[in-house]
Amino acid sequence: MGKSVCFYFQVHQPDRLRQFRFFDIGNDFHYFDDFTNRTIIRRIADRCYLPMNQLLLEQIKAHNGAFKVAFSISGVAVEQFGKYAPDVLDSFKALAATGCVEFLSETYSHSLASLSSPSEFKKQVKEHQKMIQGLFGVKPTAFRNTELIYSDSIGELVGQLGYNVVLAEGAKHVLGWKSPNFVYANALNPRVKVLLRNFGLSDDIAFRFGNKSWEGWPLTADKYASWLSSSLAKEDVVNLFMDYETFGEHQKASTGIFDFMANLPSAVLAQGLEFSTPTEVASKYQPVAPLNVNYPTSWADEERDTSAWLGNELQEEAFNKVCALEAEVMKTKQDKLINTFRKLQESDHFYYMCTKFFSDGSVHSYFNPYDSPYEAFINYMNVLGDFEIRVKDAVKQNKNSK
Repeated sequence: MGKSVCFYFQVHQPDRLRQFRFFDIGNDFHYFDDFTNRTIIRRIADRCYLPMNQLLLEQIKAHNGAFKVAFSISGVAVEQFGKYAPDVLDSFKALAATGCVEFLSETYSHSLASLSSPSEFKKQVKEHQKMIQGLFGVKPTAFRNTELIYSDSIGELVGQLGYNVVLAEGAKHVLGWKSPNFVYANALNPRVKVLLRNFGLSDDIAFRFGNKSWEGWPLTADKYASWLSSSLAKEDVVNLFMDYETFGEHQKASTGIFDFMANLPSAVLAQGLEFSTPTEVASKYQPVAPLNVNYPTSWADEERDTSAWLGNELQEEAFNKVCALEAEVMKTKQDKLINTFRKLQESDHFYYMCTKFFSDGSVHSYFNPYDSPYEAFINYMNVLGDFEIRVKDAVKQNKNSK
């Protein structure tokens, strides 16, 4: 059995909120900054999505299906592509048609619902699954939660939804001496296989590639393929998970990132390695052990926990307040309100309120429309204040109409 390289890319863009003042509460139901969202989507489409999708398509064809990758695309990103960049959706459909690209399941709204509400989590996953089937004609068989957030209980929940493969972070504090380059099993449901990100090799591309002071610079495809081969000398699979915006946006075209990716498939295959999708990895290799993850991990920051979204009082207050609205929102039975409720759950809103300082802090400021975490909090709470009024009015109307 060959050794595998598994590429997975996260594709997500949030619905950024417009500036919403205290005096707008009760007077305005337009929460989202359409102009900024459209501008950013088009910019990233031209810099990243379109050229990178074309590159991947060419490499898949050039290697007769030996090169494979996986994506998870949030439902809210798909909605924005439909509105502002339909050519991006067409390019993903072209990739899907090759049969060499796996599309993973996730929460529709790129939310933190797995940390707050199993019922809301399941609804969002099912909604996302339905969207992927409609868009690409395939039913997702592997799951990746928002920002790779994972725990034993979340893995068990994913198993209840019918998935036997889940992606997670290869966090040192969880693995200890163990390697991320094997398949593991969920501690509560052994049928659910867990694929762990090799953060060292993933971050060599995602964060360090263009850094001229890095000892590995310049990173060539042959050099990187040799690193992959060395790390797989006695192990099974290297999982390379990263934001898709790595290509052309975080790592500019001028760094040579596109040339690197164009040469990488040949270099990896020349080492005798295989490319596999997450579902293929799970079917190829048996778990070497159960993985105990008592507290949620993620791929964010050095802590690899959920503190990037829920690490301070501002974030916790905002998150708890929006989650507390779930029952009332569902009582309204109004699609527009439920849709807005889901958009307000997008993890990015809480990410903008992060007050941490750490080595990759620049990632927190990327795409951030606010000057400070406090400003992000005030704006979000103003929107939520108005939304709460709308929900209560709708519930009242439903009662009066009976």
